[in-house]
Amino acid sequence: MKKLVLVSIFSALLLSFASGQSTVFVVRHAEKATDGDAKDPNLSEVGRARAESLAAMLKDANITSIYATEFKRTQETGDPLAKLIRLPLTIVPAKETQSLVAKLKSVEGNALVIGHSNTIPEMLQSLGARDSITIEDADYDNLFVVTLASPARVIRLHFPGGN
Repeated sequence: MKKLVLVSIFSALLLSFASGQSTVFVVRHAEKATDGDAKDPNLSEVGRARAESLAAMLKDANITSIYATEFKRTQETGDPLAKLIRLPLTIVPAKETQSLVAKLKSVEGNALVIGHSNTIPEMLQSLGARDSITIEDADYDNLFVVTLASPARVIRLHFPGGN
């Protein structure tokens, strides 16, 4: 399964390089803890393991920017990769999806965006996804690979977590 995910990512990157366009990797934050702050929870142990898995998968994807929202769970999902490749997280308020989309359309290189189940579908549509996308409450394993070409291409993958 992990090999299939890596082959798919590699294929998307090859398409990106061939077309001279950037690739945006979009994930929902990893699993959140159920104890503690209900409005802004940390990641659970499973969520932290999933964040580490994401970092291992994307460490060689030539990520040049990482975007997260103001919430701890998105930042904690991006932190392992940010530390591994020595990039800062850029914080964009969750309600400013269109502002982020504008940044992504002009980004040079590849980007990782960590969002929420209610912000990712709109973002993907704005980036050029043709199909409607829904993310269920229990879905934390989606990895969307968006090639910013004309037309944009969106590949939906699932990546392993830590459970």
